Amino acid sequence: MSDKTILLDHGSGGLASQELISTLFLKHLTSPVLKGLEDSAVLDNQAGRLVFTTDSYVVDPLFFPGGDIGKLAVHGTINDLAMRGGMPLCLSLALILEEGMDLDELERIIMSIAEASEASGVPVVTGDTKVVPRGKGDKVFINTSGIGFVDNAVNLSSTNGRPGDAVILSGTMGDHGITIMTRRAGIGLDGDLRSDTMALHRLVASVLSVHPGAVRTFRDPTRGGVATTLNEIAAACGQTIVLDEQSLPIRSQVRAACEILGLEPLYLANEGKCLAVVDGDRAEQVLAVMKQTEEGKDAVVIGRLEQGKAGRVLITTPIGGSRVVAPLHGQPLPRIC
Repeated sequence: MSDKTILLDHGSGGLASQELISTLFLKHLTSPVLKGLEDSAVLDNQAGRLVFTTDSYVVDPLFFPGGDIGKLAVHGTINDLAMRGGMPLCLSLALILEEGMDLDELERIIMSIAEASEASGVPVVTGDTKVVPRGKGDKVFINTSGIGFVDNAVNLSSTNGRPGDAVILSGTMGDHGITIMTRRAGIGLDGDLRSDTMALHRLVASVLSVHPGAVRTFRDPTRGGVATTLNEIAAACGQTIVLDEQSLPIRSQVRAACEILGLEPLYLANEGKCLAVVDGDRAEQVLAVMKQTEEGKDAVVIGRLEQGKAGRVLITTPIGGSRVVAPLHGQPLPRIC
């Protein structure tokens, strides 16, 4: 391609579109199914129940410490499948490009998608590209859909929680949200602030392969953070969740940044962590399995489910007090993912 920016012609479906696909997309996305460039992907039958999800990504900025919009799209869709116990099979990739976008920047995103796809073992098998006029978009928006399969014995749901169950968080919280916020605002702070974006399907598979009956639900606390996700779980299962403030895993850099900016880490987005509600009597065994994985090496029990007011989340303080943790109201940071 002689021109180094996206043209409206790249979205026409004609020769320019074909050239963009063949010389840029297929250069990095190498699934044999995708290379056929058919209208849809035909896949071999798999055992189990079908799990399907779709999500759109509009994060600003496109590139940030620890990741970019491409990695986020792959990891986020894989994680949505994994939270239902699904083993991801494949992804679709749809791009809305703005006229004038630099092609080198687009290729950098596609390379990142390819790397995340290969590392996760989940190929991109079909896709679509559209171009909107200059000023009608913001460089690139991405939609990814994912298909996976769930073993018939697995039944994960937020409604499954029972009194006495434990709540496990797979690692430190707030990393993604504070990274995007400080990057967008141009705030320079000491410490290594990096997004936590990563795929969690292997962590989930490890736990379910050893303790399939111990897990009530998995959830990824993305927009709205841990606090909002726990409120949703508490409402769904009709229980009260009580958190131990001292157990909450927060990196010192994130805590310091939140103190400076007046933010609460419980409400910051995470893109590589999951919450697990598990049988309280087997929580330590589940925790041990998580800690054996790279994705869950910092996992910790952060609370318990108790009989009480349905849908309420409380947090106990080091001095023995407690306070209500409400769900997020409003959106403090749009375009977080």
